[in-house]
Amino acid sequence: MKQFMDSDFLLSTETAKWLYHEAAEPLPIIDYHCHIDPREIYEDRKFDTITQVWLGGDHYKWRVMRANGTPEELVTGSGSDRGKFRAFAAAMPNLIGNPLYHWSHLELQRYFGITKPLSPATADEIYDEANERLKNWSARKFMIESHVKAVCTTDDPIDDLSWHKRIAEDQTMPVKVLPAFRPDKAINIEKPGFDGYIRKLEQVVRYPIESAEDVVRALKDRIEYFASCGCLCADHGMDYCMYAQPDPVAANRAFRAAMIGEKPEKADADAYKTLVTVACAKAYTDLDWVMQIHFGCLRDNNKPQFRALGPDTGFDAVNSQSGVENLSPLLNAFAENNGLPKMVLYSLSPADNTAIVTIMQCFQGGGVAGKLQLGSAWWFNDSRLGMRRQLEELAANGILGRFVGMLTDSRSFLSYTRHEYFRRVLCELTGEWVESGQYPNDEAALCQLVSNICYHNTNTFFKFNV
Repeated sequence: MKQFMDSDFLLSTETAKWLYHEAAEPLPIIDYHCHIDPREIYEDRKFDTITQVWLGGDHYKWRVMRANGTPEELVTGSGSDRGKFRAFAAAMPNLIGNPLYHWSHLELQRYFGITKPLSPATADEIYDEANERLKNWSARKFMIESHVKAVCTTDDPIDDLSWHKRIAEDQTMPVKVLPAFRPDKAINIEKPGFDGYIRKLEQVVRYPIESAEDVVRALKDRIEYFASCGCLCADHGMDYCMYAQPDPVAANRAFRAAMIGEKPEKADADAYKTLVTVACAKAYTDLDWVMQIHFGCLRDNNKPQFRALGPDTGFDAVNSQSGVENLSPLLNAFAENNGLPKMVLYSLSPADNTAIVTIMQCFQGGGVAGKLQLGSAWWFNDSRLGMRRQLEELAANGILGRFVGMLTDSRSFLSYTRHEYFRRVLCELTGEWVESGQYPNDEAALCQLVSNICYHNTNTFFKFNV
């Protein structure tokens, strides 16, 4: 029987073991999509307890705590840090098969040197031991000790990026911290608060925004500002992938309705969103940015809890009506506008993987290797099963060797172990293919393949130059 989560964890063949330890494990990390706070990086935040760094803002963990019967006071409420840690520990023995069980123990092992399993019986001992060792850690040290070379945070167009500027000027910071342009609030016109957001955008660009075309102008101005601050990519979050003819008449009808607090008709809203998104894609193409599109999320399902706690607190789910069929006309609209940028495409519904890969293959070319990418297994899919499924689908219908690999999509400084988890899954699957005779046992070729997927492809694709 294998030891619990030992050095060969998930590596079931000899090929997988040497491939992980020789090729994947030593590589640094580029985290091209995350939600960590650049201010905390600049100020090099220290944490008083493991609860603050481990459970604060982590809706993955909050969801399983609620499912285990934990009262909200010990999830997001006023409960003590020790009490919240005990509550999460109480859920842990029930999480067999859940990636959180693996991620949590990887975090305990890599950052605190704690190898014993977390349970109610060990909770207090681990809490005290981790807190003692936490005294020697800080936000920057978590990044540096994880061998992180670059990260992209997620930033609103109205952000002045002052913290990014300060980090860039800090000669003591070896990690490149770049913004990523996230224009959702200016595009998702059907969402409450759109009108108020446009007024804030007006204050930043210092001219009136009175039409869809004005929104495009404002976003282009902010894109140029982000580019001046080192930005290399944009990220669009869509509840569903939309497409409508980008008709200015319909788009402005939607804009006028939204600006007086009314919800526009769906057809008009989709026309507005398509018009603005096509214009943004053209701007990204001109700057040689990477455009990421995330879609397929059913958001804020529990309305009482949403009203009490706000967004991104664990009440989102997979949208089976993701609109993946609209991806083709949307990409075609980009191409027709001479504005099809390098792209990473994610759906929260794993059923969309085949459709995404086959659609994006219709738009590859232009001399760019892997110009359109199937995004890594995202959010509810970044389990061993979900990662394997994504890798197998990309391999079957695309070109796995050009894949740009894993990201954390996280608000936690401890989440870099997700890259390790992905690398182990990748080597496990590759080892199976080799040992079953489906790919040559060529050590040099295999090391190059895995190294590219884990690091080098990302560095080249985004032009991080790290």
